[in-house]
Amino acid sequence: MNEVPGTLYLCATPIGNLEDMTPRAIRMLQEADIIAAEDTRHTRPLLTHFNIEGKMVSYHEHNKEIQGPVLIQELLSGKNIALVTDAGFPGISDPGEALAKEAIAAGIKVVPVPGANAALCALVASGQTCSPFFFGGFLPKSKKNRKEKLKEWEQLPSTIVLYEAPHRIKEVLKDIEEAWGDREITLARELTKLHEEFFRGTIATAREFLESKEPRGEFVLVIAAPPPVEKVAPSGDPLDKVRMLMAQGAQKKEALAAVSREYGIPKRELYNRLILEEEGKEK
Repeated sequence: MNEVPGTLYLCATPIGNLEDMTPRAIRMLQEADIIAAEDTRHTRPLLTHFNIEGKMVSYHEHNKEIQGPVLIQELLSGKNIALVTDAGFPGISDPGEALAKEAIAAGIKVVPVPGANAALCALVASGQTCSPFFFGGFLPKSKKNRKEKLKEWEQLPSTIVLYEAPHRIKEVLKDIEEAWGDREITLARELTKLHEEFFRGTIATAREFLESKEPRGEFVLVIAAPPPVEKVAPSGDPLDKVRMLMAQGAQKKEALAAVSREYGIPKRELYNRLILEEEGKEK
């Protein structure tokens, strides 16, 4: 076995427009000892287009448990592997994530070869706030599990980016609206392709839009963060709350800090008021 292991290259491929294939990605695929593809039938035309020849093997969700260790052994023997998904960046909502983890655990160098990514393309062109954002991938297929996940993510203070299949998009949007209310949303489909399309509106109007035309192609959903929760100002004299906490056993310093946070009043101001009150009682 070679003392120096090979390198796993995570090569991004176009999500539609072949002009988005980078010269570096082409070179990595040309030089790789093995090209591991999510679907060899899908990748073969891409390689042919760019005159790339090489040994190609299949690595996908249904064979990763068997094929993963085989590829790791090839890497440990000194071979370089270029991993590609059907479109976009390996590891984003696909089994490439598992192979990257296995390679890192085995001490193998993992190198990203950047390129197109549907989530980022949709996000930057959505008109929504780009930072911070949360990428959730595909929601669960089960309605029960999907509702649980939506409940978990309901108050995330960020723009949320999701993927969804055309045959589930209507049902998923209905569940999102029921769980989160009618937020702003951008639907993106056919990204970088001839019929690229963006719909910008609300979840309710997006659902109406999809009723007017049959959904085709995978969708990227870019959903606005929840509106900020208005903080209700506490009522009553803050010193009364300080005295109550102290009567319950809290130290003066702890009581002042707690009330300062609750009322949004500087701790020094509360302390000065308390001292003045105590001095007034002594007189």
